[in-house]
Amino acid sequence: MEDKKIIVRLRGVVKRFDGDVVVNHLDLDIREGEFLTVLGPSGCGKTTTLRMLAGFETPDEGTVELEGKDVVGIPPNERDVNTVFQNYALFPHMTIEDNIAFGLVEKKVPKKEIRERVQEMVKLVRLEGMEKRKPSQLSGGQKQRVAIARALINNPKILLLDEPLGALDLKLRKQMQQELKYLQKKLGITFLYVTHDQEEALLMSDRIVVMHDGRVEQIGTPEEVYNHPKTKYVAEFIGASNLLEGYVTEIEGGRMTFSFEFGKINLKSRGFKMEEMFYLCVRPENLRMSQCPVEHFHIRGRVTEVVFAGSVNRTFVRLVNGQVLRAESQPDVEIYPVGTLVYVYWNPDKCSFLHTQEDQIYDVIEEEIDKTLEEEANVSIDDVLPSE
Repeated sequence: MEDKKIIVRLRGVVKRFDGDVVVNHLDLDIREGEFLTVLGPSGCGKTTTLRMLAGFETPDEGTVELEGKDVVGIPPNERDVNTVFQNYALFPHMTIEDNIAFGLVEKKVPKKEIRERVQEMVKLVRLEGMEKRKPSQLSGGQKQRVAIARALINNPKILLLDEPLGALDLKLRKQMQQELKYLQKKLGITFLYVTHDQEEALLMSDRIVVMHDGRVEQIGTPEEVYNHPKTKYVAEFIGASNLLEGYVTEIEGGRMTFSFEFGKINLKSRGFKMEEMFYLCVRPENLRMSQCPVEHFHIRGRVTEVVFAGSVNRTFVRLVNGQVLRAESQPDVEIYPVGTLVYVYWNPDKCSFLHTQEDQIYDVIEEEIDKTLEEEANVSIDDVLPSE
């Protein structure tokens, strides 16, 4: 994918509405033939970014290039892109085949060619036999297929999809996710997909752009943004996470001691300085529990809740400082009953350390933390964590 041609390039793009910055100095490259998803909550700037590429909005600053040409100021109908909206935007008085053919008719393509290309599209989106129906006679998923076919028939350089599955029920949404991914791979067209659905982004994308407050937080493959988040926001927004805040209290022999309010761990050096603050992200499926101490991990807690969630069991552990961690395990893994005292640990390769990007440290010193840990060692866990 790295060697693919860059088909879209955004540089220094800024968009304001009523003085508020909605997109803030955005730089983004989109590669030919990739499925790129822009992911973020409402108001993060993802749809505005898509609309600037489509030509429905004009950036206040920066450039938007399509195949090396700056298209700022060029009308939407003169750009080699097509957009699929959540509300389908079909013509209710037209048949399915007329809806699909609309763009070709506007371009005055010969009728014979239009018929052939419409039939190809109808077959591609699996709507054979429905060509003479009106949109009102179709289900939501079928309407979305028509909208996609109408956009694809023009052979755009890039297809823009703005929350296209948002109006569908869960079962149909999952089915359409698979169909969209199939179409994208079969046709080789670049897809720019906008969504707030994290699972959807992880399932469908070659790369994900995580946006927050008009800025890009991280760009990477689904595996990268999930397993190696670069910021606290990404760690919390993408999937479930256990986010631990601490700072470095010892560096010796290629190892570091990372201290928290509830304990400490000793791992190989991670590029931090003494007393530097950090966040540590551990996904629930990577969190482990034991009734025996685990080397290099000094974190204890009590099981407060166990929830059966179908394919996994969720166990919640409350630590000494009151923070609750979540662990997920397969149904055949041993479950610790509520009230059980456990030691918490994880594979050091299955976690992410994040810089806080702040020049602050806790208002405590190492001696006080060591003193607190020493005192806890002489206190019964039942005194600190009363049974539920």
